[in-house]
Amino acid sequence: MRIAMWSGPRNLSTALMYAFAARGDCAVLDEPFYAPYLAAKGIDHPMRDAIIAAHERDAGKVGAACAGPIPEGKAHLYLKLMPHQMLAGFPQDWMQDCVHVHLIRHPARVIASYGAKRSAITLDDIGYRQQAALFAQTGGHVIDSSDIRENPARMLRLLCELIGLDYRDSMLHWAAGGHKDDGIWASHWYGAIHQSTGFAGPESAMPQLSGHDAELAETALPYYEGLARVRIG
Repeated sequence: MRIAMWSGPRNLSTALMYAFAARGDCAVLDEPFYAPYLAAKGIDHPMRDAIIAAHERDAGKVGAACAGPIPEGKAHLYLKLMPHQMLAGFPQDWMQDCVHVHLIRHPARVIASYGAKRSAITLDDIGYRQQAALFAQTGGHVIDSSDIRENPARMLRLLCELIGLDYRDSMLHWAAGGHKDDGIWASHWYGAIHQSTGFAGPESAMPQLSGHDAELAETALPYYEGLARVRIG
């Protein structure tokens, strides 16, 4: 099975990648289209040059890897993907053999978290518009990161059932310090998750945003709400 897990940034996506890697039967690819995205867009991102130098920047070759033999002889491949990194002209034929899952989080929470790592956030940076369009194309299942944090075992069991994968308790825990297949950007973005050994507890109170951040959250909210209406659980 090939699992395409789509989400915006700061959305429990790395923890979920670690959960599937902890099964033992899943190989993982961490944002394989990140380097092609940066190379094509020419925008400023943390560690931009290092990412392009360390990872495959040819979108065609990345698509072939997503559809190719699963690394390490594993039974399944878990693809951690971001909708806004799938630019027009990037190959999509590899998607045909994937089970698609869309991971969502309330935009106020994403913006508050992302803003701590990067300034001048735009709607295109957080991927809600692109994710809504991609869901209309791929279908699949929608899962909310807040629901996972509220009850990880229940939600992962339900997700596995829906995609036709056996649930394993090993998905609830992983070793601290990161994963060998983390992207090179882990040193900038993954500090908190590298200290963890499992999912964090329930979300705290909703962040109170102001100014540009509040306006951005309001713009993103309809895309989130549209997906949230069909979330599992």
